[in-house]
Amino acid sequence: MLFSKTLSFAAIALATIASTFVEASPIPAEPVDAVSTYIPVSERVYTAEQIEEHEQLMKRAFNGANDWNCKPKAGQRPVILVHGLIGNGWDNWLYMSPRLAAKGYCVFSLTYGRYQNIPLLAGLDKMENSAAQLSAFVDKVLSATNATKVDLVGHSQGSLMPRYYLKFLGGQAKVAKFAAFGTIAYGTNLLGLYPFLNSLGLYDPIKKLIDPVCLSCFQFLEGSEFLTKLNAGGDTVPGVEYKFIVSKFDQVVTPYTNGRLRDNNPLAKNVVLQDLCGVDLSDHVLQMVDPIVFHAINSFLNPKAPQTVNCLSALTK
Repeated sequence: MLFSKTLSFAAIALATIASTFVEASPIPAEPVDAVSTYIPVSERVYTAEQIEEHEQLMKRAFNGANDWNCKPKAGQRPVILVHGLIGNGWDNWLYMSPRLAAKGYCVFSLTYGRYQNIPLLAGLDKMENSAAQLSAFVDKVLSATNATKVDLVGHSQGSLMPRYYLKFLGGQAKVAKFAAFGTIAYGTNLLGLYPFLNSLGLYDPIKKLIDPVCLSCFQFLEGSEFLTKLNAGGDTVPGVEYKFIVSKFDQVVTPYTNGRLRDNNPLAKNVVLQDLCGVDLSDHVLQMVDPIVFHAINSFLNPKAPQTVNCLSALTK
């Protein structure tokens, strides 16, 4: 039920992207009759205005992200978006990316952990490998923008995998702030399913079945070897500011309190979404399109933004 719901959301998002690309196709210079012979794109002629319009539409199709000519404004850093499991650098950020870009940020988004024979769905490879991809992407962004540090914004796996990068791959020196929602700091018991399968001796057979298509899946589980290593000695690194947002209605991260960081670090802040707005019912997936989550992230990234985030934030852009 949960997995199909997540896939359905991803399908809707991908359909939105597809329609955007269709809309982004340039219009021929001369009107074409419905009965006219099809003219291959390579043979069509476009005006300069039509080409410019097409380029602007294509930029919107990519959600305001990955403009490699963008240079951060004074006081800002490049923002890198890190998607969740079975998401990708486009569909996970259909809502937030263009809004961050509209706030003036240079926004970048990567797709990581993808298997060559599985299209669209990403985050499947083991998180150690994905963290190496993130590391290379951060370096690319720093080089393109001439910045010294970036800010990270993650969802779900995007709250967990970057912590490996920060702790073990040198990310501590290259990241100033790390905001995340749908966070998985200490794993999930999948509504009790994980301990139940363990008690029946089914954990190992199911893991053997799933590993070939998703090496990261079992790294999310409470008490996994990956999480044990990641959280040993502390779940944060010095010098990086953290803001982790959890929802009481998260049905993927269970218990939801496992999404919280536990270090006694003055630079790390945990936020319960319902403490910002008591009537916010967003679950794990809907946090991706939640305006209150967006404003909480924006207020963290930009100290000059309104710092009071509550139910009324949903009424503002």
